[in-house]
Amino acid sequence: MLTVKRTTPLEIVVIGASTGAVQALHVLLPLLSHGLSIPIVVVVHLPAHHRSLLPEIFAPLCQAPVREPLDKEPVAGGVIWFAPADYHLMIESERSFAFSVDAPVKYSRPAVDVLFESAARAYGAGVTGVVLTGASDDGADGAATIRTHGGCVYVQDPEQAEAKLMPMAAIRLAAPQYIGSLTGIAEQLRASTGWST
Repeated sequence: MLTVKRTTPLEIVVIGASTGAVQALHVLLPLLSHGLSIPIVVVVHLPAHHRSLLPEIFAPLCQAPVREPLDKEPVAGGVIWFAPADYHLMIESERSFAFSVDAPVKYSRPAVDVLFESAARAYGAGVTGVVLTGASDDGADGAATIRTHGGCVYVQDPEQAEAKLMPMAAIRLAAPQYIGSLTGIAEQLRASTGWST
């Protein structure tokens, strides 16, 4: 498998998913959690007014800590962060988390685009965005913004996704450097410059 070549060290991975997210992340996150030294920030479309159980679901599966951030908390490495329900999750220029109750984007709050676009501004070419299964086009605009800022975009093969629309939209709009399986995405990320092994 050809490895995507980075010219800038990988500083953060941002992941977006919707329909089929739990099953996809069940494969991907344990593969990434061993020797993790950078932050991984995940947005999954969640119903409003219900506390997310995603940290509790994934913590036993991952070797790295899994948790939700607090508003204004620094984006620490070596942690898998999940966006809380009913807030947009953003990363500010000083690389801390920020919550927003702005209107839903593409019917979703948290929205993938909001995280991706803010991460692109904060980290530039040091960010890789990963778009997984989902039944909307949320994430495509954010992935394109990551590419514009010099970062990398990896997309789950739509034919292997439970819901094809989200990865197909990202492929169409963001010209990703890698399209493949969940294990292939994990291998690409672990081979990236700056990843701890």
